[in-house]
Amino acid sequence: MTPDLLAEVHPSWLPAFDRVAREREDIAERLDAERLSGTAIAPDVADIFRAFRHPLDSIRVVIVGQDPYPTPGHAVGLAFSTAREVRPIPRSLANIYREMHDDLGIEPSAHGDLTRWAEQGVLLVNTALTVRVGSAGSHREWPWKVITGAALRLLADRGGPLVAILWGRDAQWSQPFLPGVATVESAHPSPLSAHRGFFGSRPFSRVNDLLVAQGAPPIDWRV
Repeated sequence: MTPDLLAEVHPSWLPAFDRVAREREDIAERLDAERLSGTAIAPDVADIFRAFRHPLDSIRVVIVGQDPYPTPGHAVGLAFSTAREVRPIPRSLANIYREMHDDLGIEPSAHGDLTRWAEQGVLLVNTALTVRVGSAGSHREWPWKVITGAALRLLADRGGPLVAILWGRDAQWSQPFLPGVATVESAHPSPLSAHRGFFGSRPFSRVNDLLVAQGAPPIDWRV
């Protein structure tokens, strides 16, 4: 059986996940079936809910991703982040670093570990929290949106200071779960779309301006 997926989740998030117990059970059963069939899943089971290890009250920014990296060893349970040793850095993340440099003058990092963002209150949450290794988007039809949506709704209900970053159409599904939350939107940083509105969008300085306007300290975006 799949271990308790919420074992390391901070207790402040549990009211959201308790409301979607049926969907969580559904996903646990699907994960068991995949495991029994010999299918490799990313990220590691212990990291599926890693984004929710920090207290609800600590979150100042939420970045909504799509699904975990399907490349073996890349997914770590935080949207867009990778293990520190992964090379080369995924192309979407490399584009994020490029825009961060153009926006704030921060030199691109040699690694893709965004843990430092999470530690400052940036919720890096994918729409779907699992993927079949080697098959991008393979779990998007699972009831993950119900679960991640419940978490986003709890965050919105908590109130500000809070800013949401929604990159691309696949992130904009989350808007109904974030009523009243200040948002920064643009094209996705993927190489397929970054030149259609992501580059030049200055999301990092815009987020910090919105945080300061809400009386919160800005994020130090260096990783």
